Amino acid sequence: MPHPTSVEIAARIEELYGAPLSDLDAHARQRPPGMLSALLDGYHRLALAEQSILDNRHRLRRLIHDERPLGPPEVSHLLDAARRLAEAVAVRDAQSATSAAVLRSLGRADAPTPEAEPRAGTAPSTAPAPPLPPPSPATTADAAVPR
Repeated sequence: MPHPTSVEIAARIEELYGAPLSDLDAHARQRPPGMLSALLDGYHRLALAEQSILDNRHRLRRLIHDERPLGPPEVSHLLDAARRLAEAVAVRDAQSATSAAVLRSLGRADAPTPEAEPRAGTAPSTAPAPPLPPPSPATTADAAVPR
């Protein structure tokens, strides 16, 4: 199964947040880093890797053109372009898989229903906080040693 493209990732981010990518970019720049910033960063890195693949593929095609002689300098350029293409494909695959996995784990939250909201004049019910775990023996022993 092929990895999703940057276009597919962008569409999923827009669907998840309910806004166009350009608006989300502007919104993320005005806020502290968070999930949206991370998703947009992954999208931009994926798009850059896809562009690098296209550029290096084009460069390879130019280098292996039939009318061009292949000597040591040309072979060196060919190997460099092939290496760069391989790196771009690896980055694309990693970014695509990571972004897709994160997006699969997220879902759009439904708007709160009127019944779920507390009535005016009543305090919202809160569950008690879970108890703290007991300190580990190493932590207790370290605290007893004077320094």
